[in-house]
Amino acid sequence: MSHYDDYLRWLYRGGRPRSFARVQNTVGAVVFGAGIWPRRLAALEVPGRRSGRIITFPVVIADWEGGQYLVAMLGERTNWVQNLHAADGRAVLRHGRREAVRLVDVPAEGRPAILRRYLAIAPGARPHIPAGVDASDAELQQVAATTPVFEIVTAADAVRRATATGG
Repeated sequence: MSHYDDYLRWLYRGGRPRSFARVQNTVGAVVFGAGIWPRRLAALEVPGRRSGRIITFPVVIADWEGGQYLVAMLGERTNWVQNLHAADGRAVLRHGRREAVRLVDVPAEGRPAILRRYLAIAPGARPHIPAGVDASDAELQQVAATTPVFEIVTAADAVRRATATGG
């Protein structure tokens, strides 16, 4: 592991962002949300489960087989995951414009390939996920059991799915 990996782990020691990580996340959310960076970087807005206040933070969107996904690199106990569950999966993604989305839990058996893609495009997440880009399917399946992955479903996606199923 490199010093940079140690630094990234230090930023989120105990699975929660330290104050400097919160500052970096705030700046990242502003920049990513403005649409300045590549499309795979965005800001996610989720209402706080206790306060109801909108919490915004930067995310990396993993694309896989025509879908788009978010990964909770710090695991199930991450605040944004708990807030998302309390909001019944409703959130807003910002990348130049705001888009209401629904984030749907991907079952653990469907996560390994998405995790592999996420690790390939999100180097800052690698120190927090106990499997590398070149991990075996078995290793990724173990990680998948405790690393939440959410499919991003837009309003247009929902209409397409309803039309395809005759609903």
